[in-house]
Amino acid sequence: MPHNPDPRLQRLVDGMVSLAGGDLTTRVEPSAARDEIDAVITGVNLLAEELQLSYSELERRVETRTAELRQAHRDMSRMALTDALTGLANRTALANEMAAALEDARSGQRAPALLLLDLDSFKQVNDSFGHDAGDRVLTVVGNRLRSIVRDVDTVARLGGDEFAILLPRATTDLALQVAHRILGVLNDDIRLDELTVWPQASIGVRVADAGQSSQSLLLDADTAMYEAKKDPQNRIKVFQSHMLQARQLHNQMASELRGAIATGGFELEYQPVVDLCTGRPLGVEALVRWNHPVRGRIMPSDFIPMAEQTGLIIDLGRWTLSAAAHQFAEWSAALELEPGFQIRVNLSVAELQRIDLVDYVRGVLRDSGIAAESLVLEITETGLVTGGEVETYSLLALRKLGIGIEIDDFGTGYSSISYLRELPVDLVKVDRSIIATHSADGSQQDFIAAVLQLIRAAGLDAIFEGIETREQAEQLRDLGCTGGQGFYFSKPVSADRIAHLLRSGDRLPVAPEAADTDLASMTSSVLPE
Repeated sequence: MPHNPDPRLQRLVDGMVSLAGGDLTTRVEPSAARDEIDAVITGVNLLAEELQLSYSELERRVETRTAELRQAHRDMSRMALTDALTGLANRTALANEMAAALEDARSGQRAPALLLLDLDSFKQVNDSFGHDAGDRVLTVVGNRLRSIVRDVDTVARLGGDEFAILLPRATTDLALQVAHRILGVLNDDIRLDELTVWPQASIGVRVADAGQSSQSLLLDADTAMYEAKKDPQNRIKVFQSHMLQARQLHNQMASELRGAIATGGFELEYQPVVDLCTGRPLGVEALVRWNHPVRGRIMPSDFIPMAEQTGLIIDLGRWTLSAAAHQFAEWSAALELEPGFQIRVNLSVAELQRIDLVDYVRGVLRDSGIAAESLVLEITETGLVTGGEVETYSLLALRKLGIGIEIDDFGTGYSSISYLRELPVDLVKVDRSIIATHSADGSQQDFIAAVLQLIRAAGLDAIFEGIETREQAEQLRDLGCTGGQGFYFSKPVSADRIAHLLRSGDRLPVAPEAADTDLASMTSSVLPE
C-alpha cells in the first residue's frame, strides 16, 4: 500500500510558498502532536512574525523619511521665496506674484499696482551703529509694512533697504492710500536699546498698463521712486512717462561720466586759501571740473551726486588726488613756495570707507614726490562724525603720515564741541552759510564769534569759506580768524594762474584800501587770464 504523507507537511509547504510570495500574514496551524513537524511549523510562524514586524518597521521608516523629505522640499521652496532677515517675500517671490497678477489683468481683471520704497539715509545707521542695528531696523520696517496691507497683497524685501508692495486688482487711489499709510507707520521712531531711529522712505507708485511685463512694471516703479528721492518735499511719486526719459538721460550721463574718468575728461581748478591779515596765500583747494564735449563745462554740483550714486566717486576722487599732488609737485619744482603752503583735496565718505585708502594716499605721495605735510584732505563733518572703525583707522593712519585733516562744511551738520575734541582733525573749514547773512547784522556777528570760539576751544584753527565782500573779510579778521577763502579773493582758476600768483609773490587784497576794487579787476590784476 502506498504511504500517505502527513497533511501538515503539505500545509507547511503551502505556507512557505505563500511567505515567499510576499504574504507575511501567512501562518501554519500546528497540530496537537507537538512533534518535529510541529516544531518546524512553529519556527516558520515565528520567522513570519519577525519578517512582518521588520517589514512594518521598514514601511514606517519609509513613510517618515518620505514625509521629512516632502517637508524639507516645502521648506526649501519657502526659503527660496522668502527674505531670510525679515521673513517677507523676496525678489523671486515678488516676480512670481507680479506675473500672476499681470496674467489676471490680461484675463479681464483689474490691473495690479506696484509700490517701491527705499529708506532714506539708512546707510548712516549701518555706518554709525553697525549692521546688527541696521538689520533690526529693517525687520521692524518689514513688520510695519506687513501690518498695513491686505492678506492678498505681497510685501517683499528686494535687498538692502529696498522694499516692494504688490497690490493685485488696484487703482491709483488705493495705491496712494497705501503709500500714505507707509509714511504714517514709518513716522514713528524705532527704539533699539539706547538707539532711536526715525525711518523715512521715498516711494514710487506704478499702476500697470494693459499687457505690461513684470520687468517693465518694476522699472517704472523704480523710476518713480528715484524721482521721489530727488524731491524731499514730496516723498511719493506716481509714475509718469516723462520720468522714464529723465531716467534714460541720467543713465546716459552716468555712462558718459564713467567714460570721462577713463579718458581724462576732467581738469582741476584751484581756489586760494588766504591769510586774512596779510593776503598771503596759505594754499589752494583743488576743485574738479568736467569738460563735456557736447554740454560744455559741467559743474560739480551736477555730476558729484551722480558719481556718488553710481560708485564712480572712488575713481574720480583718486584721479583728483593724484592730479592735484602732481600739480603741486610741478609748482614746487618750478617755484619757490612759501613755507607751509599746502594743497587741499576733498575726500568723499565713500573713499574714507575704503580699506586701501591709506595705501593709495601713500602711493600718491611716493609717486608725486610731495611731502605729506603739504597735503590737506577735506572731509565733511557728517562723514567724520558717522565714521566707523575703518574710517577711524584711516584718519589716524593719515595723520600719522603727516597729512592734514580738515573738517569741511562745518556748521551744516553736527557742530558739537564734544566731537571736535575727539576727532583726529587739524583744521575746520566753516561753511559759507555761516557768513551768508549781511555783516552789519549784530546778532550774526555774535553768532560767527561764537562759532570761532567753539573751534578754538577745541584747539583747532578755522578757515571761513564763502567770503565775497571786503566787509566779511574785515569782520573775520577783527574776530581773530586767520584764514579765509572765497570769490572776494579769487574764483577757482587754472594752474597757470596760480603759478603766476606764486611766482609774482603778490598778496591777495584784504586791506581796507581794496574796498573800492571790484572782484573782476582784482582777479585780473593778480591772476590774469
